[in-house]
Order: sequence, then C-alpha cells, then structure tokens
Amino acid sequence: MKELVVISGKGGTGKTTVTAALAALTPNKVLADCDVDAADLHLILDPTVGRTVDFYSGEIATIDPDACTQCGLCAEHCRYDAITEDFTVQKEHCEGCGVCAFVCPVQAATMQERMCGYWYDSTTRFGHMVHANLGIGEENSGKLVTTVRKEARATAEKLSADLILTDGPPGVGCPVIASLGGTDLTLAVAEPTLSALHDLKRVYKLSRHFKVPMMVIINKADINAAIVEEIKCWCEEYDVEIAGVLPYDQVVTTAQIHGKSIVEYDPDGLGLTMRTIWDNVSRRLFADKA
Repeated sequence: MKELVVISGKGGTGKTTVTAALAALTPNKVLADCDVDAADLHLILDPTVGRTVDFYSGEIATIDPDACTQCGLCAEHCRYDAITEDFTVQKEHCEGCGVCAFVCPVQAATMQERMCGYWYDSTTRFGHMVHANLGIGEENSGKLVTTVRKEARATAEKLSADLILTDGPPGVGCPVIASLGGTDLTLAVAEPTLSALHDLKRVYKLSRHFKVPMMVIINKADINAAIVEEIKCWCEEYDVEIAGVLPYDQVVTTAQIHGKSIVEYDPDGLGLTMRTIWDNVSRRLFADKA
C-alpha cells in the first residue's frame, strides 16, 4: 500500500482541486483530509458521515462554583486573564498551564481534558474518507492530523486498499510535518507567483528532510509565464519531476460550485490533463511494481 500526500507551500494554489480530481481517477484507495484547520475537500466530495469522534488534546481549567471561596488567588496568578470577575474560566483565554489548580487552597480549580474538535469516518462517491474539523482557535492540529492518518491507514488495511490519497495542509508547519512523515510521495502544487515559488522551495527542503520524493504540478500556469520558467528551471536543477501543468480556467470554479471534481465536470478538457498527471504520478508511485 502506498501513501500520496498533496501539499502546497502556501494556501490557495489549488491543492484540494487537484486532490479531488485524483480521487475521481484513482481506484481502490482511501481518502484522508489532513488540512484540519481549514478542511474543504468535503465540499466537493459530499461525504456521508458514518461516525463522529470527539478529539481531545491538552487541558483546560474549570472552577467548581460550590467549592470556590472566591479568594482571588487563581485570578491573581493567571497570566492569561482567563479568570473572570465571577470566577469562571474563559475557554478562549485559558492556555491549560494549571497554575489556578496549583494555587487554589480548596481544590475548586481543576484541570480537565480539552475537547478541540472532531474527526469523521465517512463514505463518498469515490470511496472511504477520513477527515476532521479542528475547533476555532484550538491548537494541536498536528496531533489531529496524526489521528486522521492513523485512522485512514487502519481503514485502508481493512479494505486492502492500494493507496491512501491525502489532501495535506499548506505551509511547512507542524500539520505539514505530521502529514509528510512515512509517506511514499509528495505532490506539491505551485502557482506561478514569487511567494509560491519561495514556499515551494521550503516544501522541497522539508520533503527532503523526511526522505520523501517530490513531484510538482504547476497550476494557473498562464498567469505568469516568466515565473513558470523559473519553476521549471528550479525543478530541473534539483531533479524534481514536473507531473503536469494546468492552466488558469474558470471551469474549475464552475465545477466547485456544482460540487464536482474537474474530472467529472470537464472530462474532455482539464479532465484529460488530470488523467495524464495521474499517469505520471502513478508511474512514479508504483515504480517498484513495474
């Protein structure tokens, strides 16, 4: 079983559009959406949720009003101003440091597990999908990504799937690191802008650090021919294979409005281009089976 993760150095490059198109093309796979901070693959794939599981990470303070003597020590020592005048905890301010529980003379303040979001076990028209939703302002997205990957792998093994296709997060932070480790191939989507080229180089360094080979898709290629050439030259210099080139096309937006992948909505246009891209990616991904 292979694991392919689609990532991008920055948001808005078309990563989820590419993932949805590949989902329409790849047989016998399990899908995973690891962009837990801003998940949107479900907007195209319209999953039917079969199981919803609470995600807990870290701790949050709570104060028992019946036991509290309102001595004020918790508010005095809280560096985050999370204790209100009536001695309740503001969840948005609490960092889970535990100082209130430490100084409380009557043990009215205690620490509890923090519920940060949910992960889902779903089915789509393209197969099984594991995805998640981190709560607004919550942390530990890397841990939630790890949970999604673990559940996706367990499902893939149960179904004897050949591939785990992952929509990864943008950037190079903790969620991306959690998405990359132990995968078989990274497919980086880049647009022809200076910021995207800069971040593509950072993604490459991260992939190389984890010893994961990388391929590149240049998306919206006709908006800046000069930077497209820069990307191609950089890929040639660092021996990074270009899986394909996609134009800027309004049909992508129209397909998303209709809740379809570009393979479904434009099978004889961009759909054919995506088929060629998948041929290139699968050749590299399953090279050991050739």
